Amino acid sequence: MLQIMQKLASRMGLTMTRCPVCGVITDNIHNSLCPACADEIQPRTGGYCPQCGIMFGTNEDPPTHCAQCRHEPPPWDTLHFYGQYTGRLRDLILSYKFNNGFGRTHLLADMACRAFKGNNARIPDIIIPVPLHTRRLLWRGFNQSKELARILGEKLDRPVLANGLIRTRHTLPQTRLGLAERQVNIKGAFAADSNKVKDMVALVVDDVYTTGSTLNECTRTLKRAGAAGVDILVLARAQQ
Repeated sequence: MLQIMQKLASRMGLTMTRCPVCGVITDNIHNSLCPACADEIQPRTGGYCPQCGIMFGTNEDPPTHCAQCRHEPPPWDTLHFYGQYTGRLRDLILSYKFNNGFGRTHLLADMACRAFKGNNARIPDIIIPVPLHTRRLLWRGFNQSKELARILGEKLDRPVLANGLIRTRHTLPQTRLGLAERQVNIKGAFAADSNKVKDMVALVVDDVYTTGSTLNECTRTLKRAGAAGVDILVLARAQQ
């Protein structure tokens, strides 16, 4: 009976949907991406530095620490990311954040979870989203990092501390600034409650890693508050 109903629904076009990236009609209701977009938006599995995510070579090359991270690694312990911030993955993330794309949360959270589990990552004690200042939250309507973290917490059966980090002041959008300006702009912009994070391994969740200034500041804030370890999970890693 179920198969008959599925065939009938297919004939009536009830299983069709639009690809959230390119808008083409597709019957791939499992993840809603059309075949072309699904083929391009594949996880990066090799040819990158596992500490900072900088990419080199091909996807078939093994992950290898870059010279910069061997000499002066970032403050977090491990970085996980799904793919490079370019092409259709970039389009999908931008549409999610700025074009009423809240309905894409589950699709992107699935990608984040796939990236995390694909690295045989350690399971965190707590999951913490990168926070938005209240002013920007009111303008955007939702915090994309918080929504991704919420679903990830369900998938990993781990508690999500929505206020594990808080914004202590409003800052200029990082996308408008250069590297040195970003570091100054974000310095001292976060606070963490040591009663909530002390001796905990935290997984910090964000959508995009560009220069790393925000994630650096989040990590240092958590470690100053007593976190035992900090790992980072982002959807995409931008290349400078």
